[in-house]
Amino acid sequence: MGRKERLMDTIEKLRILKDIIKDLESVVVAFSGGVDSSLVAKVCYDVLGDKALAVTARSETYPAYEYEEAKKIAKEIGISHMTLDTSELGIKGFAENPPNRCYFCKSELFGKLKEIAKEKGYKNVADGANLDDAGEYRPGLDAAKELEVRSPLKESGLRKVDIREISKYLKLSNWDKPSYACMSSRFPYGQSITEEKLTIVAAAENYLRSIGLKQFRVRHHDTIARIEVLPEDITLLLQDGKRTEIVKKFKEIGYKYVTIDLEGYRSGSMNEVL
Repeated sequence: MGRKERLMDTIEKLRILKDIIKDLESVVVAFSGGVDSSLVAKVCYDVLGDKALAVTARSETYPAYEYEEAKKIAKEIGISHMTLDTSELGIKGFAENPPNRCYFCKSELFGKLKEIAKEKGYKNVADGANLDDAGEYRPGLDAAKELEVRSPLKESGLRKVDIREISKYLKLSNWDKPSYACMSSRFPYGQSITEEKLTIVAAAENYLRSIGLKQFRVRHHDTIARIEVLPEDITLLLQDGKRTEIVKKFKEIGYKYVTIDLEGYRSGSMNEVL
């Protein structure tokens, strides 16, 4: 497909998305500041104006830098934005970290967003789920279905690659932002999640971000840190000066052993045991 054909394809996919969002009439958007929810918020604002509201849930599993990014993107879009303070660790069944952990979190979140929508007079609640999500293990999708949350990207048949193309076309500054998942995804299922453990993981990931890495995860296996980076970044970690520096920093943070996953970064690697 040539450049002109790709552009026409992007414009047509955006038109379909706009038509679906127009039918929502008014909407509260579950807004994390990631690429997917940012596109939903952007098009909802463009189509519905002040009949669209972005809501960001702030909790122990949502790092401060992600929250600041969400505020920045909401301001860039122009959409009305509010913050909902939550405590995921306080949700019954969440901290024990069962395989359907995300179901508990999303049920709580979408339930509160429905309350906000009802209180403020919005007809719908929408999330950033897309067509690719349907092929992955995502218990949160069940919660969205039960609570009748709309997924405009999925309803439009959009995949991750389409979302980035449309976001770039609309000049969203985070169109190429690396994918990000809730901090609770760093723990093996069955290993309890605590605020102390989240703090350790956050410190380790903040350090890796500070040395220039963009797409990575620190998987927390008790006293062991399993670092996932893109395959092309593995050699960076193995440079002798950098290797010893990373080990020293991670041990200061609280890990006893520091490992690199030779398979590299992949989304949802904790699901491989299911």
